Amino acid sequence: MDEQRPAREGMTISVRTRRDVVVVDPARLMAAARAAYRDLHPGVSEEVAADNVADVYDAVGILLDRFGRLAADARETPVGHGGATPGHRIVDRPDGLSPAGELQHIVVGDQTPLRDYGCALPEDPFALPSD
Repeated sequence: MDEQRPAREGMTISVRTRRDVVVVDPARLMAAARAAYRDLHPGVSEEVAADNVADVYDAVGILLDRFGRLAADARETPVGHGGATPGHRIVDRPDGLSPAGELQHIVVGDQTPLRDYGCALPEDPFALPSD
């Protein structure tokens, strides 16, 4: 018997994440993103990669597609006590990015998970639910 069961309501857990990077060398950022584009699209010329990765938005999108996050090889960069001093930058990374901290906020009991909004997401999907 393979009947469908109605969806059971349960607890929703939402994790909101912020990861910051500082672009210390725009040319290296663009070169790294174009190389990532070529990794994703083997056989594409450097010219085609340059046409398709033309600005910082393209570069960020391609790096996220290729690695899942910006500065993916960087170890976690805590903020506050135990973290790097304010204004400290890593200037020698091949991608021209300096990881600048990450935070996560866990919300238990958000009333509407993202999937339940369908294609009409809320105005600010990162807003915390009001009490």
